[in-house]
Amino acid sequence: MKFLCVFKSAKPEGEPPSQDELTKMGALIGEMTQAGVLLATEGCAPSAKGARVRREGGRTTVTDGPFTEAKEIIGGFALVRVASKDEAIAWTKRFIDVVGDGECEVRLICD
Repeated sequence: MKFLCVFKSAKPEGEPPSQDELTKMGALIGEMTQAGVLLATEGCAPSAKGARVRREGGRTTVTDGPFTEAKEIIGGFALVRVASKDEAIAWTKRFIDVVGDGECEVRLICD
């Protein structure tokens, strides 16, 4: 089973991780890679460099960033292959322990 784990940080957008967070994240990424569960992971650039494309009522609009709702800003993601949703959640809990306050949404990928 594949899951997409999307992280929304409680930190101000664009605030870089501390050296300690980078070190711990590197160790966790190494462990996840060694365990064979990590397929991909990346952080996202600030929303000022992005856009939202919306379709509603047959009309498509594009809104350039930055976006104001910090709780909706995606800070990064991980794509994992695990045996169950519970295992995806367990890895995600370890991830959020490293990066700190925020929220991760764990979504099953349809194959």
